[in-house]
Amino acid sequence: MAEDAAKQISQGQNIDSQENIIKMFNDIAKTYDLANRILSMGVDKLWRKKACNLAFSFYGKSKLDRIVDVACGTGDLMIDWESVARDNGIEVEDIVGVDPSVGMMEVGKTKIPHRTFIEAGAQSMPLEDESADFISISYGIRNVVQRKEGLAEFARVLKKDGLCIILEFTKNDKNDLGAKISKFYLNNIMPHIGGLVSKNKDAYTYLPESIEKFITTKQMIEELKSVGLEPIFVKGYSLDMSTTFIARKI
Repeated sequence: MAEDAAKQISQGQNIDSQENIIKMFNDIAKTYDLANRILSMGVDKLWRKKACNLAFSFYGKSKLDRIVDVACGTGDLMIDWESVARDNGIEVEDIVGVDPSVGMMEVGKTKIPHRTFIEAGAQSMPLEDESADFISISYGIRNVVQRKEGLAEFARVLKKDGLCIILEFTKNDKNDLGAKISKFYLNNIMPHIGGLVSKNKDAYTYLPESIEKFITTKQMIEELKSVGLEPIFVKGYSLDMSTTFIARKI
């Protein structure tokens, strides 16, 4: 069923169905971490940890009440928040993972069982107004069908001056050599390797197609500003394949 959902999405059918996207991630949950490590050659961990260090530096506080990781998946960024905070001598009272994919969170609970996981979508989180110091989402905002509503929800839950941290594969509208290399990798290599590891090639065909249909870095900046999140750091990594956004709630 989930494989069928991935195939429908990769073929451009029911692209607006959040349910199909959730089914797809449930299907690849058990192999997701391994596929990520292979496909990124481990660089994704560096991207995440750099974003965590930057966020703590920008915030400048030694104690945080809550970090909410949206589309938390198998909990990798939650683990990074915990370890980077410890390395910097920063106390974080609560780290909460939010995701509509139960399959992904079940894997996450085995990796970080002492933290809270909540089944919910980005656009409707059961969290109090102004209750989080940070809200993060790594490689997940692209899969939120109601993206603008999700960003508005982030603003609602963030404290004033709190930070929104987004890592994502934004659409590269350049036509230089770097863009051509990254597009070749995404379209011609990633689906085969991801399919081999996960036994679900359709899911990894969806990935580059979803990037191509996604917004550009400039458009993401405008969407953040529209909900009261002011970007203070925006940078592309690895031939602009991955972009980190850090925005402050004003």
